[in-house]
Amino acid sequence: MENNVIAIDIEKKMFTVNGEINLAIQTSIKMGELVALFGSSGAGKTTLLRILAGLVTPDKGIIKFGETVWFDSGNRINIPPQNRNISLMFQDYALFPNMTVEGNIQFAQSEKDDQAVDELLSVFGLNEFRKHKTNGLSGGQKQRVALARALARKPQLLLLDEPLSALDATMRASLQDEIVQAHQLLGATTIMVSHDLSEVFRLSNQVLCIENGIIQKS
Repeated sequence: MENNVIAIDIEKKMFTVNGEINLAIQTSIKMGELVALFGSSGAGKTTLLRILAGLVTPDKGIIKFGETVWFDSGNRINIPPQNRNISLMFQDYALFPNMTVEGNIQFAQSEKDDQAVDELLSVFGLNEFRKHKTNGLSGGQKQRVALARALARKPQLLLLDEPLSALDATMRASLQDEIVQAHQLLGATTIMVSHDLSEVFRLSNQVLCIENGIIQKS
C-alpha cells in the first residue's frame, strides 16, 4: 500500500428516498488532490463523506489514510472523528450564531494562534467583519467564515458537503476560486460533494461519479 494515498474499500447499507441501497465504494485518492464526488441525490456522496469523517460507521471494510488505519471491521478498529485530523464543512455551514467571525475561527484551533487567524481573515476578505456576529452575514460571507474555520484546524483532510449549493450563480463563481485557494493554502487533500458538473470539472483533479452507491466512473 502506498504511503501517499487514502485507500477506501467499504460497504454500508443506506435507506434513501429511492429505497434501500448498498453503498460499496472501492477507490484510492492521492493525498494533496482536490477530488469531487459527483452524482444525483441519494447516490451516497454525503454518506461517504460522513464515513470518512468518522460520523457514520461502515458495515464492513477498511479505510487507510497513508500508513494509518482509520477503520477496519475485521480488526475492530474505528478511529473517532477527533483523532482523524479532518475538517468537515456542512452544507448549512453550522456556524455559531452567538460568536463573532473571529470567535468562530478561533474555536476551531487546537492551539491558540492569533497570527493564523489574522491570515485567514485576510485571505478570505473578512477583516472588516471580524467582530461581527455571524447571524448578520450574507450567505457568501458565511461561506467564507466556514471555509476559514475549516482551515483553522490545519486538517490533513478537508471535506466539503455541497459548499456552494445555497448561493446564486455569481457568488458561486467567485467562491469557487476561494475553494481552490483554500485547498492550495492548506496543502491537504480536499474532497468535495457537488452535483454541478461545470463546478466539478473546473475545480477538481479527479472526479468520482457515484450512482446507486457505487463508483460508475472516475
